[in-house]
Amino acid sequence: MKLMKHSGKIALLVAVIGVCGAALILFGARLGLWQPITGFGLYRSYFNWLGMIVAAVGVLAFVIHILRKERGGMLASGLAAIVGLVLLAPLAASTLNPTPRAAPIHDISTDTTNPPLFEVLNDTREGASNTLVYGGPELAEAQANSYPDIAPHETPLSVEAAYERALNVANEMGWEIIATDSDRQRFEATARTSVFYFADDVVVRVSPQGEGSRVDMRSVSRVGRSDQGVNAARIREFQDLFGA
Repeated sequence: MKLMKHSGKIALLVAVIGVCGAALILFGARLGLWQPITGFGLYRSYFNWLGMIVAAVGVLAFVIHILRKERGGMLASGLAAIVGLVLLAPLAASTLNPTPRAAPIHDISTDTTNPPLFEVLNDTREGASNTLVYGGPELAEAQANSYPDIAPHETPLSVEAAYERALNVANEMGWEIIATDSDRQRFEATARTSVFYFADDVVVRVSPQGEGSRVDMRSVSRVGRSDQGVNAARIREFQDLFGA
């Protein structure tokens, strides 16, 4: 009976442990605890179970305190149940509104005819399982079918000004600039995803076009057959921040 009296506190403790566990799964790679792919594996294997356990313990404790008419316990256990439901929100969202399966490609370029080449970053990148060699016409066709909006960014800025603007945008987006070449107006960088901290490699190239310039970029995931649309989204964000 004494244990039942404290079931709300126990449920709240379970919820706190659950939140800490969820945070570790999502951001453990950022903290240097493991590789991003390990965190992703933990998410797929345990995250939903974590939410289910927290929610179940919270609901059970809530029922106990309702029967015992203990308002304090109801509040604590109800909060725990809500935490569990929040942890289950991604599962619920994907079940009610399934996200279309992303194309099985991980290398996106604004120029598929003459894609920007990586010269400094290479296949010895830490944790990389994908190469930086462009996939050719087959990849270009797959990209055109999946992301027809991805195209070069044209600007009235001079090549020099566009190059500086591109570097500023890259820094604003938090990329790690690996190599710059102001003479040829190109640079290479590594970008990381906010969740799981996956590393993707990026090359940006600025070239003259008419009275202005053209900014091309290529974003490549280090691991995985499909990037879940991350690289295309990164290019869109870069172009939006770059502006006219």
